[in-house]
Amino acid sequence: MPLPATTRALVIRENAPYHDAVVERQPLRALRPGEVLVKIGAAALNHRDVWIRKGLYPKIAFGSTFGSDGAGTVVAAADPHDALLGQRVFLTPMRGWEKSPAAPESAFGTVGGTAYPPLGTFAEHVIVERTEVIRTPVHLTDVQAAAWPLAGLTAWRALSLGGVQAGSTVLITGIGGGVALLALQLSLALGARVYVTSSSPAKITRAAALGASGGVLYTAPKWAAELGKLLARDGVTGGVTVVIDGAGSEIMQAVSPVLAQGGRVVCYGMTDMKTPRITMTMREVMRNQQLIGSTMGSKAELIAATRLLEQKKIVPVVAAVVEGLENAEQGFVMMEKGSQFGKIVVTIGDKDQTAAEAKL
Repeated sequence: MPLPATTRALVIRENAPYHDAVVERQPLRALRPGEVLVKIGAAALNHRDVWIRKGLYPKIAFGSTFGSDGAGTVVAAADPHDALLGQRVFLTPMRGWEKSPAAPESAFGTVGGTAYPPLGTFAEHVIVERTEVIRTPVHLTDVQAAAWPLAGLTAWRALSLGGVQAGSTVLITGIGGGVALLALQLSLALGARVYVTSSSPAKITRAAALGASGGVLYTAPKWAAELGKLLARDGVTGGVTVVIDGAGSEIMQAVSPVLAQGGRVVCYGMTDMKTPRITMTMREVMRNQQLIGSTMGSKAELIAATRLLEQKKIVPVVAAVVEGLENAEQGFVMMEKGSQFGKIVVTIGDKDQTAAEAKL
């Protein structure tokens, strides 16, 4: 199959204080050894895309393509006999971290919007190293697969660092975001009991429908005490063993009374920009409670997480599907509001193909 000469992409153009997201046609170069061409069917938004537009993300590269998450089909390869030809795949959302359990082995970068890696998923076609795509589990459509990589990897590593396993009692804060929801789904798949927090009673109800044992409103002055009542109701003694948190703030002090001796708080983000700090007191020290930072993860971890996703037939929660690159601004507006329950995905393939996949 001959390569198309050009492709359309959603590109970052400087326009402070809120940079533009513009659909532009760009040339496609020839494939180099070890590369494949992926026809993107769907790409998902992440909070980092909004931060890039606000100028709050480091090393923004104007003229580059948005997007860390993308899924589609390999339509061409440098090797005409490549086994990936015709296969449905999703792209790895980072570079520089292959398999070390501790931290990246080299310069780490998240795909989309920055100088490194020079790649973005919000495009009709993406040239990528064949080693940086993973076959999409057959139970997922491109829309569902696009909702998986960055959030799924982030959730998986946080759970791993927290030691989540069968019998664990897990608290996931801020349910509704992509990472939090996949942390819920993966925890349940591992055999853990899960509780959640949210500012929305409706989101707690929806989390319970997915399998959460209950939840509390973090806007309540004594939400940890309310969580303690739920634990007592369910016969959970000793407290929660792991907290998965993406807000930061004073999470350690807030959960300490209901966190088990030796319990772990794993923080994968600090979205609470008003109070971007976490502190510990002697109370936490004396209870041997641990605070652990976690950033995305390695390719090896993504492969392991995808294996569980496939084995347990987990389907990432998609809050909304926006049709077409030219309508991507609708997704950014939704992300800004922050009321979604699940990932916001933009379809990029032709409508007939997307409709067919939705029926799978």
